[in-house]
Amino acid sequence: MLNQKKVAVYVTGGIAAYKALLFVRLLIKEGAQVKVAMTQSACQFVSPLTFQVLTKEKVMVDTFDENDPSVVQHIHFADWSELAIVIPATANTIAKMANGIADNFVTSALLATTAPKVIVPAMNEHMWENPATVRNCTQLQKEGVHFIEPAVGFLAEGYSGKGRLPEPEEVLQQIKEMNLFEQEEQPLLGKKVLITAGGTKERIDPVRYISNDSSGKMGYALAEDAVKKGAEVILISATTALPVPKGVKIEYVESARDMQEKVLNHFSLVDIAIMVAAVSDYRVKEPATQKMKKTDDEDEITLTLVKNPDILKQLGSLKKEGQT
Repeated sequence: MLNQKKVAVYVTGGIAAYKALLFVRLLIKEGAQVKVAMTQSACQFVSPLTFQVLTKEKVMVDTFDENDPSVVQHIHFADWSELAIVIPATANTIAKMANGIADNFVTSALLATTAPKVIVPAMNEHMWENPATVRNCTQLQKEGVHFIEPAVGFLAEGYSGKGRLPEPEEVLQQIKEMNLFEQEEQPLLGKKVLITAGGTKERIDPVRYISNDSSGKMGYALAEDAVKKGAEVILISATTALPVPKGVKIEYVESARDMQEKVLNHFSLVDIAIMVAAVSDYRVKEPATQKMKKTDDEDEITLTLVKNPDILKQLGSLKKEGQT
């Protein structure tokens, strides 16, 4: 999503400014082209030189640092960006953005920015909950600005509350889930996609089963990517151990026959089916209804296995023209 995207990062004057360094590094690893602008207050916490070394780009601080006569720097900076991220965003900068105040390089460039904007607030809990801040955030949201909620945790003031900057990895993940570039990266828009994931379980008794080592991660990753590309996704999962990707409709199953039933229920309604679940080839013919107990006179037990239905083969026979 962020590969080769031009991302402007605006750092304002809060103690959480040090986390912006880690965040910029993550953006660069994603392949983004990153430029940084800072308020004078932010420079009290983190040096512009550090961002310059990370990005290999000059860091903008002074509105009147016009060393290139061919451009107006804050307008040039705004026009260059395809995504603007304010991290950390102080209550002061949020208030200025909400009221159109442009009294430094950061607020001037943001006022001129037409690209999507993401604000990542970080402040004291009482400042975050103040009616003025709530009003300013609501106004910006009405104007289409995206927000990432502050986290709850230990604050700089020495007590716990809501206002911490989320960890940089979490911020990056939430921005990815916003699909900010959906108009240019949604080849599956309007398509319905069915995906299976995880390893099915075949019961021996109520507490034991036969299964495999499939984690389900591939299916979940495919589901997440399909949503980002505009698809309506139904995920049939044999595992409950993974977080459900945002925007994915999920149905849980246990056995191969459970999965067969769910898949057949949906197959006629989808455009694409991606079968990456590790489905058990065999099941126990007669599972015990109670926990099987070990006895002193039996050193061995015999389980009779019978073949499970071949779901993929069934889908092949049901496939309609236009389905993939």
